[in-house]
Amino acid sequence: MSILISDLTEVAHAMADAAGEAILPYFRARDLDDENKASDGYDPVTIADRAAEQAMRAVLADRRPDDAILGEEFGAHSGSSGLTWVLDPIDGTRGFVSGTPTWGVLIAVGDATGPFLGMIDQPYIRERFWGADGRAQMRGPLGEHALATRASRPLTDAVLFTTFPEVGTEAERAGFEAVARGVKLVRYGMDCYAYALLAAGQIDLVIEAGLNSYDIQAPIGLIEAAGGIVTDWSGQPVHEGGRVVAAANANIHRAALDILAGHL
Repeated sequence: MSILISDLTEVAHAMADAAGEAILPYFRARDLDDENKASDGYDPVTIADRAAEQAMRAVLADRRPDDAILGEEFGAHSGSSGLTWVLDPIDGTRGFVSGTPTWGVLIAVGDATGPFLGMIDQPYIRERFWGADGRAQMRGPLGEHALATRASRPLTDAVLFTTFPEVGTEAERAGFEAVARGVKLVRYGMDCYAYALLAAGQIDLVIEAGLNSYDIQAPIGLIEAAGGIVTDWSGQPVHEGGRVVAAANANIHRAALDILAGHL
């Protein structure tokens, strides 16, 4: 398996490189057009999203043609290898069109049980986080080093992130706010970068709702490799999406689940 992980990691790096090259010419472009995919609200997609996913699919067509693919913009492509790559070319497109550098390229690969390799890449600030097989790393302006999630601490000392203040439904927001009242610090609007910070040992919890599989599979692979836990709000697997709790360790995970249990 270690040889396979090495090969897959190399391919993931090539995909992230290709996606970054496709995206960066459009970042903070003053004339960038976006389309709204939502029937109500605002869920943008840009030419950069589509170009990045096409670039990643081209790498897979060349190097892993027998693998299946599930991508946010171009859907599913079947394969015969038993492995599936799950791609979100720009997670955080709202942030992308606003010019904030908290969006990222999400790449995961796994089997029917879920992802075993995850990568979060932020090409503008040149930070890349990846992990598999119990080992997680990052590369950035200060070099490359191993990642590990934070050690156990009381919920009252925890740092909690989510992307949207409204979280999801009214009931889901109530669940999030019940946890938020018990922590030291809450921050919003970080998209996939919050999960990277959790893997890097900077924060303790990310709680979200309404996610798709392509939103969460890369964070699962990365965070689990760094020593953390990612489940749904009842502690079950969440690689198909839904309500997500990502935690630095088992104790903080249990503390959050105990509170969320009253809001399921």
